[in-house]
Amino acid sequence: MSISFDTIPASIRKPGVYMEFNTSLAVRTLPTNKQSVCLIVPLGAGATVGANVPTPIYSAAEAKALFGGTVAEEMAEAFITAYRYASLSAVGVAAVEGDDEPDIKAALDATALGGFTILVPAWYSQTALTALRTHIQLYTNSMEQQGIIGVAALTSTLSAATTLATSLNSGAISLAVLPGTPSTARQVAAAYAAMIASEEDPARPLNTLVLTGIKVPPVTQRLGRTEQETALANGVTPLEVAAGDVIQIVRAVTTYTKSAAGATDVSLLDLTTIRILYYVRMACRDRIRLRFPRSKLSKKTPEAVRGELLDVLLKLEELEIVEEVEANAASLVVERSLQDVNRLNAAIPTDVVNGLHVFAGRIDLLL
Repeated sequence: MSISFDTIPASIRKPGVYMEFNTSLAVRTLPTNKQSVCLIVPLGAGATVGANVPTPIYSAAEAKALFGGTVAEEMAEAFITAYRYASLSAVGVAAVEGDDEPDIKAALDATALGGFTILVPAWYSQTALTALRTHIQLYTNSMEQQGIIGVAALTSTLSAATTLATSLNSGAISLAVLPGTPSTARQVAAAYAAMIASEEDPARPLNTLVLTGIKVPPVTQRLGRTEQETALANGVTPLEVAAGDVIQIVRAVTTYTKSAAGATDVSLLDLTTIRILYYVRMACRDRIRLRFPRSKLSKKTPEAVRGELLDVLLKLEELEIVEEVEANAASLVVERSLQDVNRLNAAIPTDVVNGLHVFAGRIDLLL
């Protein structure tokens, strides 16, 4: 092992004892996974913030004062009622005369450097959510490397929800459905996003979490078991009425159901999967950036990098976010690039911990 220094030159001739501080080895833990939510809302009359300016909000009254109108107010109220401890912001979309479906691209672009992990638009048409999907695809790719999910909801029909989910087919967008509720779709989406933000463990399922404040639909419009299975099979998160007349998440899924080739694909079925992948990426990136900010690329470097990545995976396994790390260790490869002398390439096997969603038991009668 060779010892390198950042501030003590090798050319010193004057006698003395020279000491520097090295903090690159100090952090041995994993990063936190605090969630930050941004609502995309219309600017109403009397708004005091400009369009496309993400602004933190702490109450429904403040949301109304900042963004005008009632949409920001009702979404903020629904979010805070469901879970008041997450970081919440909103960004306004300028109103266009006679336009019920504004272009939200500029507002989405304005959130790009805000560190937001959950985006919730106030519009749930195919046009608006396709713009959301495009934004997420751009800023979560291997270059931008943000961890963003989109959240939406419908309160009309299951058929409308499955049709919309099919058109999106995104592993980073979750669409909830609660037909017939007196609450608006915007309120349902905000409350759903709040409960996602409340769970910082990316591997823990959201089953049974309550959307406090969301109103119960009439019995005749509630989703039965068959409808819930249909929703889950088509990339829609069903919400149900549980004991005490509260609204619960049945199982949080994404709208991704088909591969690029059109084959049925369950790889990103559960919302936990993409959240785990985002977190593993963040943890690995943080460790490499902490340990090797000015590293040379010598023959020792690949093994040193591999050791750090293995340590990250083992810590993730302790938290039950990934599993079978030792069994998959042979597949953890760090090697020099054959095309770039300054580059290392790595393959990082990530066996995600799945949620316990189904238990099947057989009762054997003995006489």
